[in-house]
Amino acid sequence: MKQFAIILLVSLTVFSCQSKLEDTKKQFFLPPATTYNYVEIDSVKLFYREAGDKSKPTIVLLHGYPSSSHSYRNLIPMLATHYHVIAPDNLGSGYSTHLDPATTTYTFDFLADYTEKLINTLQIKNYVMYMQDFGAPVGYRMMMKNPKRIEALIVQNANAYLDGLTPKRHDFFRTAQTDTSQVKYDFLYSLTGEDAIINKQYLFDLDSTNINIQSPDAWIHDLVFLRSKKDREIQVQLFQDYNTNLIRYPKWQKMLRETQPKTLIAWGRKDLKFNYKGAEAYLRDLPNAELHLLDAGHFAAEEKTRSIAKLILEFLSKNEI
Repeated sequence: MKQFAIILLVSLTVFSCQSKLEDTKKQFFLPPATTYNYVEIDSVKLFYREAGDKSKPTIVLLHGYPSSSHSYRNLIPMLATHYHVIAPDNLGSGYSTHLDPATTTYTFDFLADYTEKLINTLQIKNYVMYMQDFGAPVGYRMMMKNPKRIEALIVQNANAYLDGLTPKRHDFFRTAQTDTSQVKYDFLYSLTGEDAIINKQYLFDLDSTNINIQSPDAWIHDLVFLRSKKDREIQVQLFQDYNTNLIRYPKWQKMLRETQPKTLIAWGRKDLKFNYKGAEAYLRDLPNAELHLLDAGHFAAEEKTRSIAKLILEFLSKNEI
């Protein structure tokens, strides 16, 4: 009997150790791999990053200026454990085809049309849409065509209200469209140069206490795709077209009021380009939206990746998406 008890004790000890080892293994965090893909549409190639189980709800990440899907390189694996994630490069940005701006006029209608073609080609019917900066005019154009495709909105420093623009900023977009002088063109062109990308974009609204949180990978990657005069002219044309977005703000706001999409607003409070009043303005039309003002600037997804990922996962779970 005593021998049996000893054997039983040893067996329980071994079983306990195995259970502890198994519990330890369960604690490993292994996100799905991200893949890097091209789709050819109308003789151009559109690049996109993809991760996660395709049977799960899809999140489409729309990037801003002067970036590409590279801006979501850290966010994608955090979301892909629970969702299917797609992050495209706009036509003329990143690894997507850069058509010659001398023969192709770049507008936000143009970008939205090709992004929608990509999503349709990938046979994505409904999706959660994440927008930042240029992502808003692309995303809202797509949403205007078929609001029911959008299961939820995630708005990150993505303006749709004049409240988010200072008078000086409003004037910048208006004159970019109306002033066709060489002096104005040269000024817009200068904004696509190295110093402007680094210091007037990525480091613009950071102070000395948090400047080291912004990875230089972001602007180095962007500048690779702004090396040539043609690449920079593409972005100038989009500056010149940007005022068409301000003109459409009332239509987008009306759509939001009428459709009441589930909306998470995660906005960098320190953003000096699209200030936090633009975030609060959404609540006029979407009173049930969830608003979080983060201790970050315009590129909040670069600075507060973990915080934004947590907000997204909690928000989508809460809304049973």
